Amino acid sequence: MSKECAFCGKKPQAGNFVSHSNIKTKRRFNPNLQRVRHQFADGRVATLMVCTRCLRSGVVVKPAVHKAA
Repeated sequence: MSKECAFCGKKPQAGNFVSHSNIKTKRRFNPNLQRVRHQFADGRVATLMVCTRCLRSGVVVKPAVHKAA
């Protein structure tokens, strides 16, 4: 499973840990991805890895929940 948003393509970025003595070692900034069910325009439903920015902006359309009567 790749660490990439299904909508915006956000991926991990490289950076540095910086110690008190200013020594730098490599690190990764991973995107905040969530597993979410998305309903496409044709009615198809799929589970995707989506970043929280796309969730908050309304790019993801969640399917309606059917309750048992």
